[in-house]
Amino acid sequence: MTDKTPPGDRIAKVIARAGRASRREAERLIEAGRVTVNGKIVERAALNVLPSDKITVDGKLLAEPDAPRLWLYHKPTGLVTTTRDEQGRATIFDKLPEEMPRVMSVGRLDLNSEGLLLLTNDGGIKRKLELPETGWLRRYRVRVNGRPSDETLAPLREGIVVDGQRFQPMIVSLDRQQGANAWLTVGLREGKNREIRRAMGDIGLSVNRLIRVSYGPFQLGNLKSGEVEEIRRKVVRDQLGLEGAKPDKPQPKRQRRPRRNS
Repeated sequence: MTDKTPPGDRIAKVIARAGRASRREAERLIEAGRVTVNGKIVERAALNVLPSDKITVDGKLLAEPDAPRLWLYHKPTGLVTTTRDEQGRATIFDKLPEEMPRVMSVGRLDLNSEGLLLLTNDGGIKRKLELPETGWLRRYRVRVNGRPSDETLAPLREGIVVDGQRFQPMIVSLDRQQGANAWLTVGLREGKNREIRRAMGDIGLSVNRLIRVSYGPFQLGNLKSGEVEEIRRKVVRDQLGLEGAKPDKPQPKRQRRPRRNS
């Protein structure tokens, strides 16, 4: 006799979908005894709940989950892609428009990198898009110091090992030489930490500018630095294979106002 999976969804997933916390943060809230289901404190995250269950976090009733949403964000340089920074540096979340709901980044761009970053309110979308199996091509415009040739770039196209870590073959083209610098277009299907910078350094090139211009089917386009634009929910549903996504609500085409620091 086999055990049947209990009906419903894991409680941490439900909390994350409601925008209250990420899945990992929800698990910590549960461990701290700050979550109740139908009036009883939850003692373990391995609990499935139903839509009819009443869930509270810190005494507040959990809101109905919002429809999965996705935004394009043009990340400027000088911002870290974390919710908090131990060194006190500004984060992307400090600079988003005030009317934005709670969102998570899909992957990261490092402090000195810029360009397209996807934001979502849904932990499931975040995990799906970050999985290597998704296989979406990420394209970057990369400026390097040096005069690379096709022979110089060949190891990147074949796949190289840097500090014991193997990088998969990249799609690399030399666009133009501009004085002491060269502009390259680089495409990759994985996103290891500082992958392009480390790979370029291994073949003797120093990256002095890195701009992500696309992530799968989503393009940076003419989005200006610091701007956010929501992707239509029908597009999100079609691209990610989501079932039953709610129709679009009227939204301003582009959210431009940065958050003002008090």
